[in-house]
Amino acid sequence: MTLTELRYIVTLAESRHFGEAAKRCNVSQPTLSIAVKKLETELSVELFERSKNRVFITPLGEKIIAQSHLVLEEVEKIKDVASAGKDQLATPLHVGAIFTIGPYLFPHFIPNLQEFVPQMPLIVEEGFTSTLRERLRCGVLDVIIVALPFDAPDVVVQPLYSEPFVLLLPKTHPLAKQASIKSTDLDNENVLLLGEGHCFGDQVRLALPNLNKHPGKIRTESEGSSLETLRHMVASGLGITILPFSAATGSGYSDSFLTTRPFEELSLRRSTALAWRASFPRHKAIDALREAIKRNPLPGCRSGPTSPSYK
Repeated sequence: MTLTELRYIVTLAESRHFGEAAKRCNVSQPTLSIAVKKLETELSVELFERSKNRVFITPLGEKIIAQSHLVLEEVEKIKDVASAGKDQLATPLHVGAIFTIGPYLFPHFIPNLQEFVPQMPLIVEEGFTSTLRERLRCGVLDVIIVALPFDAPDVVVQPLYSEPFVLLLPKTHPLAKQASIKSTDLDNENVLLLGEGHCFGDQVRLALPNLNKHPGKIRTESEGSSLETLRHMVASGLGITILPFSAATGSGYSDSFLTTRPFEELSLRRSTALAWRASFPRHKAIDALREAIKRNPLPGCRSGPTSPSYK
C-alpha cells in the first residue's frame, strides 16, 4: 500500500470515472486501473463496482476511502510542518544563561536580536551550569550561555568574549586609593563571595587561592546567592567583593558609593561561550544570536575566537 494508491482511490471516488480520475492524477488510465486493482488485491476487498460508464463505491470501500482521506490529510500536515521548519527563524529559540551572566547580558543583546529577526520568538531562562547542561541535553533549551571551561558530550562550544575580574568596594575603603589591586592586598579583607553551586565563586577561589588561606571574619557567613546580593552588601559596608566587569558597572548607586579597581594579574578574567547540541539544525538562529551579542560588546569585554569546538 502506497500513498500514491490512496490518492488514486480517493480521486476515483470523487470523480466516479477512471478516465477522469487518471486525468486528475496526471497518469494514464491503465496505470490508475492497475494501481487500484493492486490495492484491492492486497486488501482482499472490492473497493469499487465497475460498470461500462460509471464507478460505484462499495460499502467497505466507503470506509477505506474515508480513512484514506484522513491519512492524506495527515501527510499534508507533515509537509506543512516541514515547510515551516525550513524557515529556521520562524519558531521560538529557547536560550538559557547562568545566573552571573543572564541579568547583565539579556538586556544587552535582546533588542539587537529583535531587530535582526523580529519574527523569531525568544524564550530565556537562568540557572546553574549543571542545570542548564541537563536542560540542553534533554532538548528543553536550544542554546545556553555559560562560562568556560564547559564540557558536555556532543555539544558545540563557541567562545564569545572574555572580561576581567574587578574588585568592587566602597569609595571610602583604603584600597580605593590604589590604582590597581594585587591578590595579596585581599589577605585581611572581608571578601564576599558566592556560595557553592555558583561557578563564578569557584572561579574566583581558584584564581585567588590566597582567599582560602586568609578568610575574613564574616566572609563565609555573608556569602550571597547572586551578584546583586553581593553588590548590595558591599554598598551596606559589610565587605568588598570580586565581580565580572559587566556586573560591577551600571548600578544606580555605584557612582555615589562604590567604585571598582582592576587587578594587576592580567589572568584574572572570565571567558563566556555559547553551547548548543551538535545535532541542533537551526544554525541561522544560532548565528543571529551570536551576532546580536557581539554587535555591541559589553563594556570591558573583548571578543573571543569564532570557530566552534565539538565535545
